[in-house]
This record gives sequence, C-alpha cells and structure tokens, in this order.
Amino acid sequence: MSGKQELARFLRGRRELLVPADVGLAGEPSRRTLGLRREEVAELAHMSVDYYARLEQGRGPRPSPRILDALTGVFRLTPAERTHLFRLAGTQVTPLAAPVRTVRPHVAALLSRIPDTAAIVTDATYDVIAWNPLAGAVLGGDLDARPNLARRRFLGRPQESSSAEEFGDIVVSRLRRAADRYPYDPGLARLLAELRAGSEEFRAIWETDPVHAPGHRTKTLTHPEAGRLRVNCDVLTVPHDDQQVVFVTADPGTPSARALRQLAAAGRDFSAR
Repeated sequence: MSGKQELARFLRGRRELLVPADVGLAGEPSRRTLGLRREEVAELAHMSVDYYARLEQGRGPRPSPRILDALTGVFRLTPAERTHLFRLAGTQVTPLAAPVRTVRPHVAALLSRIPDTAAIVTDATYDVIAWNPLAGAVLGGDLDARPNLARRRFLGRPQESSSAEEFGDIVVSRLRRAADRYPYDPGLARLLAELRAGSEEFRAIWETDPVHAPGHRTKTLTHPEAGRLRVNCDVLTVPHDDQQVVFVTADPGTPSARALRQLAAAGRDFSAR
C-alpha cells in the first residue's frame, strides 16, 4: 500500500470514530453517515471539501504542516498519533505549537472520585488548569484565577513548604523540557522571560539543567488555618496531553489526615449553603 493510501485510510478511520457532538456540531436523528461527514471535517479544518476529499481518496498533494495540524485538532489526535500522521504524509514532524491547556473529561472526573484528597492538574508550563475544592482549601484560594505554579514558586509569596528548594529544581526541569517541545509557544516564552528577569534563583537553577522525574514526595505545608500539614504528593502523568495530576494526601490516622478531612468537610458545608 502506498503512503498516500495509508494516509487516506488513517484519515477515514479517524473521521469515522467521531460523532458531531464530539466536535460541537448538532447531530441529526436520521443521520446515516458513520462518523463525521467530509464536509464537516473540511469546515472544521478550514480547507476546501475538494482538497480534503482528495486526501481521503489517496490522490491529493502532500499536505503541509499547517493542514496536518488542523486535522490533528479536528480528530483530537494524541502527540503520538500526530507524529504518525506526519510520517504517513511524508512531511517532517514540526514541534507542537503550544501545550494542551484543556482537561479531558475523564481526567477532570477523576478529581472528585478520591475522598480526602486534594488534586490539581497542571499543563506543561505549570498553569493550573483543573482542581478540586480540597485543593483550593489546602493550596490557596487563588486557584480560581488559574495561577502558574512556576511563577508562584519563584516570583510569588514566601515559600511555606519544607520542599520548596526541591520543588524549584523540579519546576525548572519540567520547564526546560517544555521549552524544547514547544519552542514557538508565546505564552511559555513570556513566562520564561518573566522568571529570568525576576528571579536570580531561577536563573541559577536553569544553568544547572536539573533532571527530575515525577514521583512520590513528602513535604510539610504551613496552612493558615490548619497549621502544619505533613502530606504526600504523588504525580500521575497524562502523556497524551503532557499534563500532570498531583494528588495531595496524608497518612491515615495522623493529625494531618484529620485536618484534611476537616478542610474537606468545611468546603462541602460551604458549597451546600
């Protein structure tokens, strides 16, 4: 099978996996088309119907990176699937334009399924993009403003954690990797410029090129109401979207565990009023 035919088969397969509701289109009760129509894909990807039809028929020209990225968005491809699409098209894989800054529904639902656990989701630049109520109570009420934890760590309020120094290394390590993957993202470029200009500590750590893998860590937080909390931080990676889910818990039976339950209960009581 030729490369054009393999690309055509891949596009047809991805189109047939989606339904109109997946991409914000109204469905029709009597709809017979399996998946999206070619016309719908073309409209969403901002290309002509004829051009897209020729791609699916294996007789179109080699698509440009712009076209391939448009199809990546329409079909909601993962980074690995995007790379596969570029290779099928015979086009050199270009860096991703920007980190994924939306949360998949099943990841968002996960945040509410674990009792007495504070949980947040951060994107590749440390923007907080989802959290549960207990996380807001434990980590600070400014989560509603979707803060950036790198900016908070190096430019924000004084550190109130026993692992602030280690977290600084972790932040820089992740941001260096993000800078490699998203060299054209203006938001990331602005963030790095801010951190370099405003933090001598950030500049010094950046020069050491630290390498850290996400995992389990224990830290002590100073909470304005609950006092000192000894908590566990465990990171679940979401590789498809280059995101991390951080779960903050306390060892069962400890004063910190009781404090987390009280904070969680206070949050539930407040939301019920």
